[in-house]
Amino acid sequence: MARMAATDRREALAQAALAVIARDGVHAATTRAIVAEAGMPLASFHYAVASRDELLRDVVELVVGSQDSAAFSTLELDARDIRSAIRGVLGSNFDILRADPARQQAMFELTHYALRTPTLDDFPVAQYGVYRGLAARLLEAGAARYRVRWNVPIPDLATLAVALSDGATLAWLATRDDVAAERLLDLAADAIAAHAIPLIKENS
Repeated sequence: MARMAATDRREALAQAALAVIARDGVHAATTRAIVAEAGMPLASFHYAVASRDELLRDVVELVVGSQDSAAFSTLELDARDIRSAIRGVLGSNFDILRADPARQQAMFELTHYALRTPTLDDFPVAQYGVYRGLAARLLEAGAARYRVRWNVPIPDLATLAVALSDGATLAWLATRDDVAAERLLDLAADAIAAHAIPLIKENS
């Protein structure tokens, strides 16, 4: 295998860990299974990352990073208003889910695994902190782009957005009902957009 920088090796290991968890479950994601998936010798793991648990945190950053790019790309499209923009972002996330259901299922499994693992008791807090951070940035960017303000604190609205997105995701994973999911996303967009107050234009 060609020599890789430590940061590149670490990212490759996170990709491999995600692939193993999505395919075989989190308990199958041993250090040996991860390096085998990555096509690396075992020594490479400890060169790049301190522990398996630390690598699991990288997996969350990896997944959210890809969602971050997709969400902001959607926000850049010319929606009619803030509600349409929110619905576009939710729809983009749903498209990612449908394209690779095992990926999101792996994220839910990671959360439940961490809740049962004392050494990872801070993991779910950090994981959902990342999710809420992305939602907050999107809400801030949407408010600026569509000239609205939020009538509740952005952290609270970000928590609502994450809860609605998680619920829609879990419901679809259980039923695979695309039509019901689209209706649910419409309702979720309505619920979030209801907190947007249009800014009054100057000199109007």
